[in-house]
Amino acid sequence: MQSRRSIIKGVDVVLPAREGQSVVDGQERIRGNNRIAHAAIVAREAQYHPISQWPKAQQPREKLIRQGAASLSDAELLAIFLRSGVKGKSAVSLAQDLLSQFEGMQGLINAPLADIYRCYGMGPSKWAQIKAAYELVKRCLHESLSQQAIFSSSKQVREFLQAKIARLEHEVFLCLYLDNSNRLIECQELFRGSIDQTAIYPREIIKECLNRNASALVVAHNHPGGNPLPSPNDEAVTRDLSQALHWVNIALLDHCIVAKHGFFSFADAGLLEKPLNDSDY
Repeated sequence: MQSRRSIIKGVDVVLPAREGQSVVDGQERIRGNNRIAHAAIVAREAQYHPISQWPKAQQPREKLIRQGAASLSDAELLAIFLRSGVKGKSAVSLAQDLLSQFEGMQGLINAPLADIYRCYGMGPSKWAQIKAAYELVKRCLHESLSQQAIFSSSKQVREFLQAKIARLEHEVFLCLYLDNSNRLIECQELFRGSIDQTAIYPREIIKECLNRNASALVVAHNHPGGNPLPSPNDEAVTRDLSQALHWVNIALLDHCIVAKHGFFSFADAGLLEKPLNDSDY
């Protein structure tokens, strides 16, 4: 008959962790086989280090200076405008939280102020810095369009319109008045409507064109529903407006439709019909 062998196993007893202590720190080995290894139950949180203690090459401002703005992530760029983080969280981590919560930069910029203030670490000062930076971008794009022919910078036109109206919850109608060199004179929000439609009055548009001595016009409106494709009403408005402008010798160069994740150009799609001439009647 074989004698019994006693087997002693190592046992971990998990004691309640004190406040601020990880569960791992609260474990005690009471007796047993020291050769048995046990995996940690809860991993320790990474120790917080402010950005000023990061390696210089990883700090957003230093990285921008050394490698250029394009090398920075959205969170790193946003962190520069936030300037500082909050207790236990760096400016980059705070920026990452904001971008995640509002689904990107556009969502953050266009979020209601009350939603911003409910975010830990966000107050009037930080929000003012972000809005000021965004307004600078829009004004820079506007300035660029006023200094060169608008269709030599179609990408900037698109960026400008998307920045200005893509995420509005209501529909607006913009007029971009151009001089005889197709440079931007002014961008005006002429009509504002419900989420479904906006009443467009060609007579009002012509009056505003003449007041600014405009030679050409680009119009744009947004689709808050998210679909940038033109409706039959959009096509009718474009056709009627082009014909009305023809009688006062003003060219309609494009009608752009802007949505959160899309953009449509009547000119690019070949849908700008040639106005009728006197001989067509």
